[in-house]
Amino acid sequence: MANDIPLTEQYNYGVVVNEAPKFDLSAYISNYKGRTVFRRLHLIASCSTVLAEEAARLALIEAKKGSDVRNYQEAVALLKRVSRSKTLDNLVDSVWAAQQEKKNNAETARLENELKGYKNNLIKESIRMGNEDLGTHYYTIGDLNNAVKAYSRMRDYCTTAPHIASTAFRIIAVAIEQRNWLAVQSQVHKVRNIQLKPEESARNQPKIQAAMGLQQMSTFDYREATISFVSTDPSLGDSYGDVLTSNDIAVYGGLCALASMTRMELQSKVLENSNFRNFLELEPHIRRAITFFCGSKYSQCLEILESYRADYLLDIYLQPLVSDIFKRVRTKSIIQYFQPFSKVTLASMEKMFGTPSTSTGGANGNVSRQNFLDEVITLIEEGRLDARIDMEKGVLEAVQHNPRAEAQQSALDVVDGFTREARMKLIRLQVINAGLEVKPLSKKKGWGVDDMWDDSDPLSGSGGLAHQQGPVGPGGRDIMGSNFSGRKGG
Repeated sequence: MANDIPLTEQYNYGVVVNEAPKFDLSAYISNYKGRTVFRRLHLIASCSTVLAEEAARLALIEAKKGSDVRNYQEAVALLKRVSRSKTLDNLVDSVWAAQQEKKNNAETARLENELKGYKNNLIKESIRMGNEDLGTHYYTIGDLNNAVKAYSRMRDYCTTAPHIASTAFRIIAVAIEQRNWLAVQSQVHKVRNIQLKPEESARNQPKIQAAMGLQQMSTFDYREATISFVSTDPSLGDSYGDVLTSNDIAVYGGLCALASMTRMELQSKVLENSNFRNFLELEPHIRRAITFFCGSKYSQCLEILESYRADYLLDIYLQPLVSDIFKRVRTKSIIQYFQPFSKVTLASMEKMFGTPSTSTGGANGNVSRQNFLDEVITLIEEGRLDARIDMEKGVLEAVQHNPRAEAQQSALDVVDGFTREARMKLIRLQVINAGLEVKPLSKKKGWGVDDMWDDSDPLSGSGGLAHQQGPVGPGGRDIMGSNFSGRKGG
């Protein structure tokens, strides 16, 4: 059967996007190929109220081009739910699913029989190709678990380094669709450790960096993801369209950089990076947002990101991360905006960083002002904003520090720590000289734990430390000469 878990359970489709995105759906989806086309259309149809019907129709057409019956059934159910017209008979083909299911089963049986024949002939290359064909078939019909198993069996029959790299990339594609980021990381490291020819290594490098960056971003490691994305060679082009495109590299890398890097790092490692500049040219709004942030124009940067929120929420990899990334960028903006000042009015900060609802006034404005105040209080309590709030004057004041007093206090703390440590060492030395040190019982040869302590007769009071005798020799006598009768006690 197809994938065991429906798409609605694999991904969080509880997000509802009411705003129209800035991209054209047909042009946007034409940049991709393979199974990711249906997955992206399915997400857009499930979340966007503006593009729901159009995306559902395209998803149904895309599903019918392939062999995954489960995708087709989900597309039909989705189109029935979002369509505003009642006439869907011209799109829904009830016979296609049954016929395609029979074809899939017949093809699976044929490929498995061929693989059995290859195994009987013991030809490694034929067995490898048989597993590859079977894995590709499973991947096409949506049986991802069996696809991974087939691709994993290929590794045992690979005889060249390019074959190993090809196998790893196939497993990476399946693991990304399953959201198995640990497997993606493992396979990327395997490809990096393979000794390939320079031209083959140069061809694989962009895909390796893109896959690694996607894994790091999805596990909230934004800084490492930024390094991976900015290190991706522009030669990637559309060669990795079954996972992501060059436009995605620009968006993912730019957002991760804004969430994790300082202004100086953004300038030197992102804007002045010759490789990544080629990607940024594809998404000028990301370049403008980073430029505004580096120029301390935080409100313009946040406005650009907010205007593209709908686009990001309709991306299968960015949707779970949008709120976290936006929060990190906003927090960084507030902290860096306040750094040069000793005192700033809350009204001016709210005007720059407040939500659009602030301008509406009334109850919404009061709620927004309270939310902004709570946000500042949280930053202060977490120790990320070194300031205090004067509620009477409505001012945020920086905590004044006396460097000389702090240096003196630091020196006094070091002296106190040294004195305390020296005193404890002197006390220990005096204890040892007085013979008051309690040494742990050493377990010598022939002793057991039960030989050192016996509580078998608690009523008679005979329990306690066992008779400390040496190793037992012949005749029940220990080496020290004491007669061993098995009786323990004094």
